[in-house]
Amino acid sequence: MEKMRLSCPCMFGLESVLSYEIKKLGVENVETTDGRVSFDGDASDIMRANIELRTAERVQVLLGKFRAESFDELFEGVRSLAFEEFIGENDTFPVKGYSLSSKLKSVPDCQSIIKKAIVKRLEKVYGKSWFDESGAVYQIQFSILKDEVMILLDTTGEGLYKRGYRKEANAAPIKETLAAGIADLARVGADSVVMDLMCGSGTLLIESALRALDIPPGINRRFSYERWGIVSRDEVLEYRKSRLSIIRKDAQFKGLGGDIDKEAVELTVSNAKRAGVISRIRAEEKRVEEFDVTRTQSGIVICNPPYGERLLDVKGAEKLYAEMGKVFTEKEGMSYYIISPHDKFEEIFGREAKRKRKLYNGMIKCTLYMYF
Repeated sequence: MEKMRLSCPCMFGLESVLSYEIKKLGVENVETTDGRVSFDGDASDIMRANIELRTAERVQVLLGKFRAESFDELFEGVRSLAFEEFIGENDTFPVKGYSLSSKLKSVPDCQSIIKKAIVKRLEKVYGKSWFDESGAVYQIQFSILKDEVMILLDTTGEGLYKRGYRKEANAAPIKETLAAGIADLARVGADSVVMDLMCGSGTLLIESALRALDIPPGINRRFSYERWGIVSRDEVLEYRKSRLSIIRKDAQFKGLGGDIDKEAVELTVSNAKRAGVISRIRAEEKRVEEFDVTRTQSGIVICNPPYGERLLDVKGAEKLYAEMGKVFTEKEGMSYYIISPHDKFEEIFGREAKRKRKLYNGMIKCTLYMYF
């Protein structure tokens, strides 16, 4: 299969992290826009991107881009695209997407028009007027933003954040892709000691461990493209086998978790077992104020403390921030990365961050406060 334009959406604020990840794959023409990184690649790159990328939400083939201010323009734009290069006459091709700040406001109507246009295209190609759609699934996705239409083919299936290790989660888990992005921004390395004193379901510790040991996040997953025949089963198996052989088993990484909730500690342990990194992670019942920085030579503290919109009321969250400021004191070799949506976090914590990064935790606008 020839080169295609591939596109990976990501959480806002992680574009530069994802761009660096994608460049490491050795692909060409990497382009970064808000919430998305695109590049040129072939079927093998689709396989590698799905297995390797930590901060991408999914891997898509960009089938076409055009402007549409009417349903006629949308229909004709979609019908002009070569869907037959992927979709066979028995395959399934559902359609979903969104429209924002555009003249075509109705998503169900856009969905219907796009489906109809694809059918009309395939009718002409295959010389038939009925498609039973009993074969492999080719999920068509569309985005319409300010009247600019993108038609995409999803190669992933369930989102890439679904690593498979988090069968259960606490009341407010951080998304795996966001946790991986924070671990990157914190420069977690093979020999890092990472601490999370509000570990919840252990996601920050586990993503740090996967990064430190160079374990691909999608190594144990299956993806939609595998049912399309664009990459042979043997090639997929060989690639997975080769990647397993170069995992950093010599890494000295340690993950130390603490939480006041016994169930959260148990959850961290069980999730770390499923992720295959339990030998590198220890968790215990512990309060934030019990953390003694003088006993720690060096390390990286990464945490997602509860806040008003989540588990604690606002006053309770502010009390916790103030306590953290007393405990997370400045010391050579120690760094702190704290994500919070509170506009006055620095004031309550007691000092200004060295750096800040705007991020989104789900739909909540947050800031990553970095102290080092």
